[in-house]
Amino acid sequence: MIIEKIQIYKYSIPMYPFTIATGTMEYAQNILIKIFTNSTIVGIGECSAFPMIVGETQNTCYEMAKDFANLWKGKNALNLEERLNELHLFTAGNSTIKSAFDMALYDIAAKNAHIPLYKFLGGEYKEMLSDITVGIGLPETMAMQAKTFVNNGAAILKVKLGKDVVTDVARIKEIRAAIGNNCKLRIDANQGWSFEDAKDALTQLGQYNIEFCEQPMRTYNDDLLPELMKLSSIKIMADESVYNHYDAKRIIKNNACHYINIKFAKSGGIHEAKKIIEVATKSNIACMMGGMLESRVALTAFAHFAAANTQIVFYDMDTCMLGHKADPVIGGVTYKGYTVQLPNGIGIGASVDESFLNNCESVII
Repeated sequence: MIIEKIQIYKYSIPMYPFTIATGTMEYAQNILIKIFTNSTIVGIGECSAFPMIVGETQNTCYEMAKDFANLWKGKNALNLEERLNELHLFTAGNSTIKSAFDMALYDIAAKNAHIPLYKFLGGEYKEMLSDITVGIGLPETMAMQAKTFVNNGAAILKVKLGKDVVTDVARIKEIRAAIGNNCKLRIDANQGWSFEDAKDALTQLGQYNIEFCEQPMRTYNDDLLPELMKLSSIKIMADESVYNHYDAKRIIKNNACHYINIKFAKSGGIHEAKKIIEVATKSNIACMMGGMLESRVALTAFAHFAAANTQIVFYDMDTCMLGHKADPVIGGVTYKGYTVQLPNGIGIGASVDESFLNNCESVII
């Protein structure tokens, strides 16, 4: 099955500002690609650039996508290993835009097999209960947002922290007071704390029944994670510290995490994420399926992958619920409350309204 052309879109989605420890996103800096083959099959892929985390912007992804498209034009779309290796040989890093191309290839492969992506990946249908994220703000504002989520049926909240310790502790104290003890709480510092801050924060937050803390420190402090694990009563999840399976091996070998958060924007897509799962499985490390600010196109691919891997037991699949002002996706996952439900179509099972895409900057290679 030969790739004839690839269309690349600056798939910008307006949203309410979303703040984490390292910065604020004013809109979802996404890229959408469509891979057209010499059959009737068209593959779709999406990525979401989050520059303060992964170091890519929508513009860098857009330009790199043009080079990737030229690399693949005229070649076999079903030879996944060879196609993806070409991207890695062409450029180091750039995992975010690579993930969109990876996703589109897997969409093509599953469509060619006439089965949903989760079945192509060896999984079975299942529903997944996602958390919902409370962005950084004033403690009382965050508490009000948390209470609204719980009143709407949320059973798991993920709270963004990573600023000064005193205010972070006040944030969780206010939230617990507002929602009670029945709702699960997860926290995510997004690398915002120093070692001393992390030690102080996690010590003080231990009384609030926290399920785990994502990425408490900068990745250059990974060598201090084993010591932090010994000092903290709250379990540690590695996020930015694990991009690929080599990172996973290093972190696990050093006893530097309890859990791992998998995101395609970090791993470069499904192919590498599968390798992370293999490493985690060997050491019995549970994983979470996470994302950046993707629409329901990529979110649907996340759900397929999560359904195909029993090592994934935590679900952070609220990306398009975090203030997106538009949902141009046709098909794809749906929500029953905060439970994610997979579509039954072949491949990813999601597309984007052409009227929305017509207003996006695009190029055909």
